[in-house]
Amino acid sequence: MAQRIAPVYRPRRKQGRSAPVMAKAVEAVAERLLTEDETLIRIPEICEDTGVNYGSVYHHFGSREGLIEAAYLYLFEQTARLDVDKMVTVSKSARSKDEFFRGLRQVLRASVADPGREKRRQMRVRILAAALTRPELREVIAGIQDGVTHDLTEMVTIGQQRGWFRDNFDARAIAVMFQVVVIGRVLDDVSSTPLTEDQWGPVVAQALGAFVK
Repeated sequence: MAQRIAPVYRPRRKQGRSAPVMAKAVEAVAERLLTEDETLIRIPEICEDTGVNYGSVYHHFGSREGLIEAAYLYLFEQTARLDVDKMVTVSKSARSKDEFFRGLRQVLRASVADPGREKRRQMRVRILAAALTRPELREVIAGIQDGVTHDLTEMVTIGQQRGWFRDNFDARAIAVMFQVVVIGRVLDDVSSTPLTEDQWGPVVAQALGAFVK
């Protein structure tokens, strides 16, 4: 089971002891965003489902828009970090190059094999699109994305220092390429005949091999 990530948001006032309560509202909106458009979300319904006070929602988030943005941030961090954290774990625990790359291939292949990943990938793209017209949301998302790329870059750097990755490529560029492989699956997700794991896996392995020393 994936580790639960605390919602990331910027409340209008001090959170105090009510932060866990507000987290319930954020998670409830996030669940709805996975299956419906944000225009269908009604704060009274969220309050009824979660038991969160209507006035408290506006006290902490300032508006309906603020709560929706908080839910977008929560989902973005979940989707952005899911595979990254697994890759970093592989890099820290691997004792050989073969073990290292075998672990990375398993993580990348799992991103296709898990049926639940399709909606998560699509949501990440959807959030990025929403951020284009929401400057504050884009600013916070940029911070989350910078953290993800930073962690992956460190992973690649470790691999280069151990002689596992080719060092004639920029570590950050390789880190971004890993993310392109994962999120790029969205393009095929909308196909009437999406690729299977057996079709996609060998291509990913070949692409990964280009960076192997």
